[in-house]
Amino acid sequence: MPEPSQPDLDLRETLVERRVLHQGRYLTFCVDTIRDPDGGIHVREVAEHPGAIAVVALDAGDVLLVRQFRHAAGEALLEIPAGTRDPRPDGSVEPPDETATRELAEETGYRARSWRHLGAFWSAPGFTSELMHLYLARDLVPIDGYAGPEADERLELVRLPWRRAVEMAIRGDVRDAKTLVGLLWLERLAAQGEL
Repeated sequence: MPEPSQPDLDLRETLVERRVLHQGRYLTFCVDTIRDPDGGIHVREVAEHPGAIAVVALDAGDVLLVRQFRHAAGEALLEIPAGTRDPRPDGSVEPPDETATRELAEETGYRARSWRHLGAFWSAPGFTSELMHLYLARDLVPIDGYAGPEADERLELVRLPWRRAVEMAIRGDVRDAKTLVGLLWLERLAAQGEL
């Protein structure tokens, strides 16, 4: 298979027109008309998103997960802590490392003394611009006076031995994509002696 051309000019689509259907707090739903490299005109439905983070939080051999009901999925899912990067009043977006620190604290009641950015991935590039940054958080410390998650989030904190969590992911008991990526990345780090 040939290496992808840089910058993939033979694949690049260019925006001809954008129609905004709805603009919410985090998501903007658009219908984009694009031109392909051969001149063909096509329509793409896009959900613009400011980006997000996900955290693999390790504490004494356990991984901290949260179980929460996800309306779009219609069920409660077991997930690593995660959240959306907040927009700022000046139009910029919160840096991912700030989001990671905030979300770990809000969802678990812990802060980490050690952080490592593992990478970034597109959550669903067929229809959304959401780029998710994945972090490893270690040396966790409970937050004094932790009041629980935000009012609109009902979460249960779940602590599991990380190897058991990986087994659950491989078995299909974990069905959230970011959590699968995080747990399998964790297994890779362990196999390379990096934990």
